[in-house]
Amino acid sequence: MTRFAFTIEYDGRPFMGWQRQAHGPSVQQAIEEAITAVTGEAVAVHAAGRTDAGVHGLAMRAHADIAKVIAPHRMMDAINARVRPHPVAITACAIVADDWHARFTCLGRSYVYRIANRRAPLTFERGLVWQVIQPIDVAAMQAAAKLLVGLHDFTTFRSAHCQSQSPVKTLDRLDVVQTGDRIDIHADARSFLHHQVRSMVGCLVLVGIGRWSVDDMRAALAAKDRTALGLNAPPDGLYFLRADYPGE
Repeated sequence: MTRFAFTIEYDGRPFMGWQRQAHGPSVQQAIEEAITAVTGEAVAVHAAGRTDAGVHGLAMRAHADIAKVIAPHRMMDAINARVRPHPVAITACAIVADDWHARFTCLGRSYVYRIANRRAPLTFERGLVWQVIQPIDVAAMQAAAKLLVGLHDFTTFRSAHCQSQSPVKTLDRLDVVQTGDRIDIHADARSFLHHQVRSMVGCLVLVGIGRWSVDDMRAALAAKDRTALGLNAPPDGLYFLRADYPGE
């Protein structure tokens, strides 16, 4: 049995999320079925994280244990051939140690949330960014973002369905970067709560468009109460960007 590690890119729009679900297609199911078609084996693919319906992956990391003897580059090409026409691609494949685990060995995870701040309708990127038509004060967003960095109880920014044992997390980075009419929000942490990034982004946008002040963000964090959340951003603009591992 060989443990293969994969780097995976996917468009989340057709899927109910990463994880297999009874009520619709998932990224995990698409990849597992492709591996079965290649190897004849029923396999489980374990990922560094779980993305929601409509959320995308630029470099999701995952692994699977496979008995078939095959070179990594051939495994990658074979899976990519079988996973069509789903918008999923294995961009890298390697053999790793048996104790390497995509989720439990991971030291940190990074997301980016992409916003298009323009009035004109989206053409090429509909479903791939969040369009906000109101003018955005990026400096105000940056000031509000600083309040969330560090160790906090993020209950306000946590889905009611979150399964994490504790709402306390350390947010290592929350940067708001503007390039023309594009605004990228970068979030880094060892792990995130369910909906944490989308909830933080939604509230940052409220600050940016003037419906919230920086003090409102401070109060929402201090409330430790989901009902204090101002806005949960749509999944469209959220991307799993990177997972970090020892020695990489």
